[in-house]
Amino acid sequence: MEKNNNLVVTLSNASIGTLNEEVKTPQYNRKEVSPGIVHFGVGGFHRAHQAYYLDQLMNMGKSMDWGIIGAGLLPNDLAMRDALSSQDYLYTLVSKNAKGSWDSRVIGSIIGYMYGPDDPRALVEQMADPNIRIVSMTITEGGYNFDQITGEFIASNPAVQKDLEEGALPGTVFGYVYEALKLRKERGIRPFTVMSCDNIQGNGIAAKKAILAFAGLKDGEMADWIKAHVKFPSSMVDRITPRTEQEDIQSVSERYGFKDNWPVVTEPFFQWVLEDQFNCGRPEYELAGVQLVEDVEPYELMKLRLLNLSHQGLAYFSWLMGYRYVHDGARDPLIADYLMAYMNEDATPTLSPVPGINLDEYKKSLIERFSNSEVCDTVARLAAESSDRIPKWLMPVISHQLSKGGDIKYAAAMVASWARYAEGVDEQGNPIDVVDNAKEQVMAAAAKQEEDSLAFLRQEEFFGNLVNEPEFTKEYLWALDSLHEVGAKETLRRLLGK
Repeated sequence: MEKNNNLVVTLSNASIGTLNEEVKTPQYNRKEVSPGIVHFGVGGFHRAHQAYYLDQLMNMGKSMDWGIIGAGLLPNDLAMRDALSSQDYLYTLVSKNAKGSWDSRVIGSIIGYMYGPDDPRALVEQMADPNIRIVSMTITEGGYNFDQITGEFIASNPAVQKDLEEGALPGTVFGYVYEALKLRKERGIRPFTVMSCDNIQGNGIAAKKAILAFAGLKDGEMADWIKAHVKFPSSMVDRITPRTEQEDIQSVSERYGFKDNWPVVTEPFFQWVLEDQFNCGRPEYELAGVQLVEDVEPYELMKLRLLNLSHQGLAYFSWLMGYRYVHDGARDPLIADYLMAYMNEDATPTLSPVPGINLDEYKKSLIERFSNSEVCDTVARLAAESSDRIPKWLMPVISHQLSKGGDIKYAAAMVASWARYAEGVDEQGNPIDVVDNAKEQVMAAAAKQEEDSLAFLRQEEFFGNLVNEPEFTKEYLWALDSLHEVGAKETLRRLLGK
């Protein structure tokens, strides 16, 4: 294909009709779209997933009263606010097939963006508007403010404490949801549904628990009202969406001849399984391929324990072996075989039957998806924020297998690979940029491993009492010692008996 290096237009409502014909554009009048959803955490995943589904519906002439108002609360949300507002909240979604073809479309379902600190009252009022019937969120696994081990809401969090002060303007998502629901209660407006789309088992339950805990600290009567009247559906969401890089912005510009400040690159696969529990209506999601179910848990556990944890299993071994892109790691037979062994031996025994899913085919498809070189997902992205992921996702697998006398050696190797990665130096002596909310703590624990090989497991807030489980520590110490003595590649070879 001949590239167009002359940027003719910037993406906007005014220019949308002049774009390259290869790019699909909204087939609806965006002036007719009205807000129905406020979404916290407008990142790449939300724009490749929930916003995409709504755009599909709007292209069918459906759900025109379910437009999305994005909401950001953190300083790093300013960049998204500015990028989207400068182009009328439009953006390009590029789905890259493994064979090299692109399916690109401009998404128009986001119609506004509010940065909370600019005007907290205005955001609360927007959420209190009767037309807003869903408040959704992708605030990451660590955004729910739970203690990793006790599972309790961390009331001592300074941001939470500030929100609890008398007359305080909200600063946390919990504060905003509370204040908006309080206004709706006072005004006799039905409460909105709170819809979590984060990678947490029982994400709706987690959202409910966090918001009820906050409300209980603020006003017990209001907490009782929320518990009685607000619905929190759980969901399983799936679409691999790497961070947008400058190269992605440039490639969209060169290929299509228009400027998009923040496109999204993703894989062709997408899935959304959602509990059909809503307070005051919902978009006709099923028309866009969403699976509406009574119980989402089997799908959640399948995704978390197979896809998400395979990402973790791939990340640390891949980095130590010198791979920087996910597809390169996934194409290494040792890593691919390790991931399949983990999924088959450690993870699958912890799963219940998943209606409509052939698990053998699903597991095979994951390796194929990880191997898609067009997506260019980075190992560094998968290895980030491990302390928010491994304890939540892998510990239940380990606990289940230990209680049943099942296999845990591949899971133990995964933990050992994280511990080795957290030392901050690779096998060639190069520094590793460990990105983690608990970076200082995990690196300090990893630094003690030469004198105390179980130092990493002694982090009770992540691993509980696991250090006292001999069946686990035996496998963990073997893997960690092997990583130190012979490196990641040979460790996998020996682990797999090759």
